Amino acid sequence: MSVIPEDLEDILNKRSFAHIATIGPKGEPQSSPVWIDWDGQYLKFSQTTTRQKYRNLQREPRLAISALDPEQPYRYIEVRGRVARVEDDPDRAFINRMAKKYMDADEYPYDQPGDHRVIVYVEPQHTTRM
Repeated sequence: MSVIPEDLEDILNKRSFAHIATIGPKGEPQSSPVWIDWDGQYLKFSQTTTRQKYRNLQREPRLAISALDPEQPYRYIEVRGRVARVEDDPDRAFINRMAKKYMDADEYPYDQPGDHRVIVYVEPQHTTRM
């Protein structure tokens, strides 16, 4: 059973930008927006392995994710959890699905040569809401 309240799952399925907060190498918080996907068990987002967020999560898998309802910005969900696993996205299927959801584009347009893209699976452990 998920800790995500059923009445807030819609936020995770909309074009909601989520801010991912990780713990930096000196214990400092690091936060940045990402596209998210919710499959009923895991919150997922795409990342390249050269980013600070990825390195932070390799060292410390705990994170917080907050997402606003794009139609009602005073309605939000915060999810605290940990990385359950990381999978390669070699054919870019996941990031392309996110590009379709967020940009209505068939392919993610910002890939750079040599990018090693992965899918981060987050297991929700606690939520807060408004």
